[in-house]
Amino acid sequence: MKILLINGSPNEEGCINRALEEVSAELEKNNIESEILWLGKSPMQDCIACFGCKVHGKCVYDDLVNETAERFDEFDGMIIGSPVYFGGANGRLTSFLDRLFFSIDPSKVLGKLGASVVSCRRGGASGAFERLNQYFLMTNMHVVSSQYWNQVHGGTAEDVEKDLEGLQTMRTLAKNFAYLLNSQNAAEESGIEKPEYEEITFTNFI
Repeated sequence: MKILLINGSPNEEGCINRALEEVSAELEKNNIESEILWLGKSPMQDCIACFGCKVHGKCVYDDLVNETAERFDEFDGMIIGSPVYFGGANGRLTSFLDRLFFSIDPSKVLGKLGASVVSCRRGGASGAFERLNQYFLMTNMHVVSSQYWNQVHGGTAEDVEKDLEGLQTMRTLAKNFAYLLNSQNAAEESGIEKPEYEEITFTNFI
């Protein structure tokens, strides 16, 4: 079992990385692998709604989005991490996620586990947290909870070390991930079948 942890912060070793490291360490204690993917500092192309991915099976911009989509079979779930910018998630990260979730084969994410983690100096965390969870809620992924909203506070990784509740929330999140992954495996082994879904019906309100 393996979880993809996405660091959407421009600071590779900042607050989000520290939060994800706490998650990763707890996952390891529960015999679950994880990998932290840092998106870097370079500009990320937005989705331009060209629908080319529906024709070619991948995004027309061949970058980290396609690389991640091609590898998604390796992972049983993902945790998205973002700093809070004006009450919302990092633009580079949301550009990456818009293209990833729009272009990826839906079967690659179906039934997998997801969660988001945010960091802020003081406020705006809950708005960013809700924004990131929408990617899971619209793609038949299962959102994993914790003991509180998944947030840490501080301006630096050193500040996050002082946020004892925040770090504990990360560990609890990892424990819940481990439990639910094991539960999914146990269900499959006992013959419980995954849901069969109808073909999606799209309705426009004009």
